[in-house]
Amino acid sequence: MNNIFTNKNLKNSKVEKLDWNFVQAQMKNKLGIEIYESWLKKINFIEEFNNYIILEVPTRFIRDWITSRYLDQILQIIKSFKKDIIRIEFKIDEKNLINNPEIRNNLNNFNNKENVSFIKDSYLQYNRIDSNKRLDNFLTGSSNRLAYEASLKVSENISHYNPLYIYGGVGMGKTHLLNAIGLELKKNNKVMFISAERFMYQFVKSIKSNDMVRFKDYFRNTDILLIDDIQFMNGKEAMQEEFFHTFNALLDKGSQIIVSADRAPNKLARIQERIKSRFSGGLVVDIQRPDLELRKKIVEQKTDELNKFYSDKVKISEEIKDYISTEITASIRELIGSINRIISFSRIYNKTPNLSEVKIILKDLLNMSENKVTIDLIQTLVCKFFKISKNEMLSSRRSRYLVRPRQTAIYLTKILTSKSLPEIGREFSNRDHTTIIHSVKTIEKLKEKNPEMVENINKLKNQILYSNRDNEI
Repeated sequence: MNNIFTNKNLKNSKVEKLDWNFVQAQMKNKLGIEIYESWLKKINFIEEFNNYIILEVPTRFIRDWITSRYLDQILQIIKSFKKDIIRIEFKIDEKNLINNPEIRNNLNNFNNKENVSFIKDSYLQYNRIDSNKRLDNFLTGSSNRLAYEASLKVSENISHYNPLYIYGGVGMGKTHLLNAIGLELKKNNKVMFISAERFMYQFVKSIKSNDMVRFKDYFRNTDILLIDDIQFMNGKEAMQEEFFHTFNALLDKGSQIIVSADRAPNKLARIQERIKSRFSGGLVVDIQRPDLELRKKIVEQKTDELNKFYSDKVKISEEIKDYISTEITASIRELIGSINRIISFSRIYNKTPNLSEVKIILKDLLNMSENKVTIDLIQTLVCKFFKISKNEMLSSRRSRYLVRPRQTAIYLTKILTSKSLPEIGREFSNRDHTTIIHSVKTIEKLKEKNPEMVENINKLKNQILYSNRDNEI
């Protein structure tokens, strides 16, 4: 298949480079000599574009370690020199890839037109199917078993569930499952695995280069289409239109579509109703927050892996394992991140941390689950408090028994989240931002005159802030 983008085209977009030596000096200064020598020194500057840069690292492991721990700080340092830079992308050093026999074989297969297709931009290494994310190493529990079983069924018999829509919070394993399905099906099918953000990027680039015919052919001539984080298509009408037709074309030819998102189809914001209807027409499964049993399994597996990797240099006590399993409940990614932090501490200071030190190392993760407040959660709890349905609250009806709960929910959303007025308006059935302002002011005035209103607001606030572990949906 022809390349849509080539290195030559990328180089034509090049602008003046950053002073990377200066950036490295700042990283060493702000992040410390140990972290710099262990990880950041290995980064090479490759290319700079209008609003992002491309950096190179020796291995995928180093890339994942840097992106999960230091990416935000590195981006802030770079933005201090060039505030137009809003994104960093990594590519793997091809010399290192070729020196690795397993990866070299994969590359040879790819060059011989293996059945995995991607936009042939050499900088899109990030989207390659990861051979480490397989179905056989996906740990299951009651929270994710249905999603796993559905993925297994699709891997055995395509179009059994079509589309398969997997949703859940950040870091729950959705991408792992999509990757595992792609890995299994690529043996006999042409597979495309791409994030919604990448799909948008390619769509916009194709419009600018007047090359939409090739774009359509590229995405419609596949047997398996896996799209990650579909919620990021929100509000892009032209792109949603193209996606809808691509979706239909693939279904008509019997191709399998697997989609992941952070919420159920009917809760996708600013996505066309007909697209949501298509998603709902297949199998919709969710991945819930991991229960204690699954968290313990994950901690055990991850520590075993790291013990093999670092030999006898790393030891995590059973007390600390139990503590992590019990306290880090928000997501699997945070659970693994907490273990990586403890391992990093052990290696840097050449000692195993005690429980008190672990609490300090993980203090931000331990507080995160207390601070996760969503508009959906606020609406649900307010409706329950006032004994009305969510459909009634979000309707256009102006009955007094509906207006006050609606205004209360809007007020709590304004004070408990960082959402803008237009964003809040959209979540309340596309109400105008002036309506949101009016609702907030109304509740503030009522609080001044009505002690019962103050009491109700405080009750709801406490329920939202401190009971969200049990009530979050």
